[in-house]
Amino acid sequence: MALQITVAPDAAAAPFEQIRAQIAERARSGALPVGYKLPTVRGFAEELGLAANTVAKAYRALEADGVIETRGRHGSFIAAAGDAARRQAAEAARTYAQRARRLGLDRAAALAAVEDAVRAAYGDQDGA
Repeated sequence: MALQITVAPDAAAAPFEQIRAQIAERARSGALPVGYKLPTVRGFAEELGLAANTVAKAYRALEADGVIETRGRHGSFIAAAGDAARRQAAEAARTYAQRARRLGLDRAAALAAVEDAVRAAYGDQDGA
């Protein structure tokens, strides 16, 4: 299975972000299965006609998001995203709760701030 990624030079999003978004979406949808080996940074950059640093930046962002995992010289692979995403979301929630408490917010105010942020991020989808 070849990794079909297109980078539009005139797009509003930076090339690394286009790569990151396309790989993340394909991993989420299952089009790129868990364990799929991604091309090397240099090889993929050459294939796309981009600088290696651009692809490396996309891979670093994907790894930080738990979408891929890098196994040293063995390469980068699609990770089991559900577990990593849940762990990272739980950690972000713990960090937020601790910060809100230090700021003196009560529980209702802290939860209201989260609701506002989620509504802004996801759009108002009738509570979904």
